[in-house]
Amino acid sequence: MAGFPTWGAWLQVVGVAGVPTSRGLRINNSAAVLQAAIEGRGVALARSVMAHDDLAAGRIVRLFPEIRFASELAYYVVYRPESRALPKLQAFRDWLLREAALGGQGLVSA
Repeated sequence: MAGFPTWGAWLQVVGVAGVPTSRGLRINNSAAVLQAAIEGRGVALARSVMAHDDLAAGRIVRLFPEIRFASELAYYVVYRPESRALPKLQAFRDWLLREAALGGQGLVSA
């Protein structure tokens, strides 16, 4: 699956066939998709990292929390090789790995 996840791909992962996905509102901006869901304009297919704060605040809820949908799109932490030994980079890397292990539950939103 290349590009952003689609409803067709999501339906395939959960084993649902025969649902037309060519109709309906299409938004290709993550913030706009979440805002549309918050405003009650429909159901959004959103990345967990983008939806975290809105979920935590109760503005939206996961419709199927038991379903995980992996995407080829991912975030990468990158840095210059010569920066590897910097204490602040090591501290950030260690913190980020701890947060990932917790599934983002330890993140604090501002």
